[in-house]
Amino acid sequence: MNWKDKVVLITGGTGSFGQKFVKTMLEQYHPKKIVIFSRDELKQFEMSQRINHASVRYFIGDVRDVERLRRAFFGVDIVVHAAALKQVPSCEYNPFEAIKTNVIGAENVITAAIDRGVKKVIALSTDKAANPINLYGATKLCSDKLFIAGNAYAGDQPTRFSVVRYGNVIGSRGSVIPVFKKKRAEGMIPITDERMTRFWITLEKGVEFVIKCFDIMHGGELFIPKIPSMQILSLKRAIAPECAHTVTGIRPGEKLHEVLLPTEEAHRAIEFDDMYVVEPNFEWWKPGNHSGGKKIPEDFEYRSNTNADWLSEDELKRWLEESDASHG
Repeated sequence: MNWKDKVVLITGGTGSFGQKFVKTMLEQYHPKKIVIFSRDELKQFEMSQRINHASVRYFIGDVRDVERLRRAFFGVDIVVHAAALKQVPSCEYNPFEAIKTNVIGAENVITAAIDRGVKKVIALSTDKAANPINLYGATKLCSDKLFIAGNAYAGDQPTRFSVVRYGNVIGSRGSVIPVFKKKRAEGMIPITDERMTRFWITLEKGVEFVIKCFDIMHGGELFIPKIPSMQILSLKRAIAPECAHTVTGIRPGEKLHEVLLPTEEAHRAIEFDDMYVVEPNFEWWKPGNHSGGKKIPEDFEYRSNTNADWLSEDELKRWLEESDASHG
């Protein structure tokens, strides 16, 4: 896809993903314009001090406000929907707020995109949306399904929607890594359960994957990258090997292991060297849209504790060094 004539908007654009996405766009793809849509004026001001470019615009607004989205989407070709309430405990204790942002906000983005003739929309999801047990995961599962169904709502309009689902992000302010780094100075690392495993991806790879999915999407797909897993104790040893740890117990809504592709979705998924693509179960979908993939067994499940790819402590250290260098 030629990005140079495109107007790109990212909701939640002041977050970790948004900032890396914007930098990548400016350095490599040079779109006509990039719009940062978010509700925090301070974060927008701070980001504007770091990224002050002629093609970047900062737009105050909330995804809960559909009329503000309609105004923001005027003339926009591409939308990345990254805005969400993402902290598991926070969503557990503030469920109505999570629903307003993650579910109603998703509906608003879909409505505004169709009304304004946006060409392509990709919504960012999470492994917690697969077989969810917490409210955050449940709201993101609902959001995923809304975006997939958005293709049917678009009808003859040109707007197409897809979803990207991946795990914990190295380089993100919302991951456990900044917590471990902060606690390292205290000499004691809190761990909820020693058996815990998680999927991991770097911020850079997450951005690259989303950009690739814009190129190959037809609308309706759920894209899942193949990424490594890591045990929480290995993560702790890589970040703070000199520190002891204490077990605090699993938090409300937390899983021991995460799932990116549950068995219930496997019968609709095809596998590629670097990803799984879950095809939509709608009459308008044309089988064979993605050539070269292979069907996977119907009982397959892509879980963090049974993953074939594991991130070593040395690899994580290298990822952290690369992430720190890119942020520096």
